[in-house]
Amino acid sequence: MSAYQRQSNQLTSSLGLPVPPVAIGAINTPPPGVEFFDGVAPAGCVFWEKAASRVFATSARDHELCSIGVHTHHLADPSASQPRELEETLKAMYGLDYVRPDEVAAIPVLRDAVKHILYGPLAQFPLKPDVVLLFAHAEQGLVLSEAIERVDSGIPPAMGRPACAVVPQVINQGRAAMSLGCCGARTYLDELTYDVALWALPGGRLNEYCEEIETLARANRTLTAFHQGRRTDVASGKRPSVRESLERLS
Repeated sequence: MSAYQRQSNQLTSSLGLPVPPVAIGAINTPPPGVEFFDGVAPAGCVFWEKAASRVFATSARDHELCSIGVHTHHLADPSASQPRELEETLKAMYGLDYVRPDEVAAIPVLRDAVKHILYGPLAQFPLKPDVVLLFAHAEQGLVLSEAIERVDSGIPPAMGRPACAVVPQVINQGRAAMSLGCCGARTYLDELTYDVALWALPGGRLNEYCEEIETLARANRTLTAFHQGRRTDVASGKRPSVRESLERLS
């Protein structure tokens, strides 16, 4: 079993993830044998969902229906219409007061231009991933936030629109982040339901996150049983001590 297969299994089993961990790499040359995306996607975030089942590479052309995504991923060789599309997109968003110019300037963008973005299941990824993306509900997010705080020595940022900005945020900062997505991503992704958020982990420290996630998931299960027992006891009129509640676990 490869290290990535082990880490994928570790994350999936510890958190009970319904969607396998997705790996993302910002690259200039795809690995041998990797196919390019064949089709049309309304936005780059759609690739996250498709990447749960297969490895593929993309270029600016594959992302071009979402000018914001081409911008945040700093994709090289965009089409000639890209600047105009981005300008028109931002103009429409300004008109709705959805974003303002100073907010756009603060959106994370990959520092260096790249020719391709590689996507795929973590378990099958052919390269060291730059980002590992998880679809997680609130209970799973609780464990993730605790583990990330331990590894990064700080609370992870909770990001909003655009959802794709979480990728450059993590690559640029080398720290994990959570994204609540955006209305576009929540429209295009079936897995991004209203009880799910996106969590992005930097690939370079993945083993540290996996170890802490496994530890804290196990601790949360034990403590949940502890609190469930106390709730039952108190509801029945008892006033249990901590020792009594701990003994109840065994």
